[in-house]
Amino acid sequence: MILLVVGADRVDAGKTTFSVGLLERTGAAGYKPRAGNDFWFDHDDCQRALADGRLYGKDAAQLANAEATSRLPEALNPVHRLWRPAPDGGTGLFGRSDREFLIDRVGCPGDGDAPTFVRNATADIPAAVADALPIEDAIPVETVDEWNDLAERRYVPAFEELAAEIESEPVAIVESYSDIARPLQSLDPAAISAVAAVEPGRASIYPGDRYCRAAEIASSSPSDGTLEKRVPHVLDYLEPLERVHLPALGSDDRVDPARIARAYDDAYDAVLDAAGTL
Repeated sequence: MILLVVGADRVDAGKTTFSVGLLERTGAAGYKPRAGNDFWFDHDDCQRALADGRLYGKDAAQLANAEATSRLPEALNPVHRLWRPAPDGGTGLFGRSDREFLIDRVGCPGDGDAPTFVRNATADIPAAVADALPIEDAIPVETVDEWNDLAERRYVPAFEELAAEIESEPVAIVESYSDIARPLQSLDPAAISAVAAVEPGRASIYPGDRYCRAAEIASSSPSDGTLEKRVPHVLDYLEPLERVHLPALGSDDRVDPARIARAYDDAYDAVLDAAGTL
């Protein structure tokens, strides 16, 4: 059984907090297939990972801690991207006007092979990143076409392997990134039992099969390409089974999975009911 948590708001929707409490409630395995952070805006989180010669973000670390297992954050998150603000308002390699891609990690330390690092050869890598990671062994890319070719050879197999692992779990919580409707295209839609679309103050609950059908027909913007659909576009085709109020939580509550589980108990009841487990 897979429970998918997506964001109905691009920024600070509350997906990770919701997922952490749901992990506490269900005892499931947690996953965040794709993630990223910013060397400037998330500097403390970056430094914490780089100090160990690693690259991961706060969200994956919170999910790993909520599992109460010994899994590394990277095991939940096989692809992590490091960004920084775009210099002089430039668009960078991927055409973003607000930030530029620096380096990707593909894979997990300790999974048999060292992770692959992919660097933007058109960007200056900060010294702290170059000193902490094996930049000399990173695969350089200068164009989107080069990155696309590499994605087929390195990224897609990592996602397919992760999808097989997720589908083998008795219960898995999969958290999307930003407001992307489906974070893992290789995941069998039939395996998704229920979906929680989270935004500040509420969660909207949907059956997995209806949500995935809507994701197939929803439109995507030209900048997103044909595969990545935004959650608001998908929800245009759906009415939720239930909308549940999410109370505001203080900082002490947000770091305690048990407190989150108690505060969001009604929402988790609705998710599990939609999945057919109540």
